[in-house]
Amino acid sequence: MGHRIATAPRRSQAALLCREAQDCALARHDAAVLKDQPLMDTGNVSFSTIALAGRPSDPRVTEAMLALVRHLLERGRELRAVAGTGIDFGAMPVDLVPEPELARGADLLVAVGGDGTMLHAARMAAAQDVPVLGVNRGRLGFLADIGPDRMLESVDDALEGRCQVEKRMLLEASLQVGGRLVGCVALNDVVVAKGESGRMLDLRTWLDGTYVNTHGGDGFIVSTSTGSTAYALSCGGPIVHPGLAAIVLVPICPHTLSDRPIVVGADSVVEIEIADRHETRAMVVCDGMVLSELEPGERLRVARAPLQATLLHPPGHDYYRILRSKLHWGRGVRDAQPPVA
Repeated sequence: MGHRIATAPRRSQAALLCREAQDCALARHDAAVLKDQPLMDTGNVSFSTIALAGRPSDPRVTEAMLALVRHLLERGRELRAVAGTGIDFGAMPVDLVPEPELARGADLLVAVGGDGTMLHAARMAAAQDVPVLGVNRGRLGFLADIGPDRMLESVDDALEGRCQVEKRMLLEASLQVGGRLVGCVALNDVVVAKGESGRMLDLRTWLDGTYVNTHGGDGFIVSTSTGSTAYALSCGGPIVHPGLAAIVLVPICPHTLSDRPIVVGADSVVEIEIADRHETRAMVVCDGMVLSELEPGERLRVARAPLQATLLHPPGHDYYRILRSKLHWGRGVRDAQPPVA
């Protein structure tokens, strides 16, 4: 009696079921590992005033923020949010303030949304030395690492001092434009990107005053370790653990294939200048927000900022678990359960 030969659709269905079983096994293993990991106590911190940040245009964000308000009021906390966002808090006592004042006087900032919301909140909070807890209602969630199903539980962990505290380096970009100094800070990256003309840029770079190279291509990224999993990663940059103090220099679509990313010390000073070519336009972008145009003769300076962002993670936070989940590592391997150290 001959063996039955599986058809292509059946093989595809079997492979899909196998991958789903592997994903479930990985999730169960990660949950067991997280449960057994020791907590990293935040210390005797009293979060009495809590600020909430999020984009109310997303109904999921609005729903989560209203749930947080009810939960935190039950725990006797004072709350503040940005005025004019359109969220109706009803009779709930929430202090509405202008966005620049949101972190001022707060003990904790809870950011609800995606990594873009988390970046914006972290920059605001860093100026006031306020820790940030991120609830993911976006797509990736490298920074906002708390899912909606664990939101209230993780907030309680923060209130009771059970969260892990992590300091993240910021970059400071500065540029002389029309005789005045403009600048910004960035948690992920500072990018020099080509403008609307679409022409290739020639960008000259210096490191601590020493000329490095003239990069021909679409632009240049100066990234933190945090930002190494953002734009820099899509341009071929390395993944750098956020605990490593470093700056990553990544050319964007370089014309010369040997023009590769470089990792330098966190205290390095990077300077970038655009070569004077006809109709060449470039923009300086900090964490996705445009700072200024970069004109020939102007020099952008990027260095480590004097501020740091403080992020709170739920108990058992595992950076490599996040990488496996977000970058889809280990899909299709024979061993569904990771080996135990």
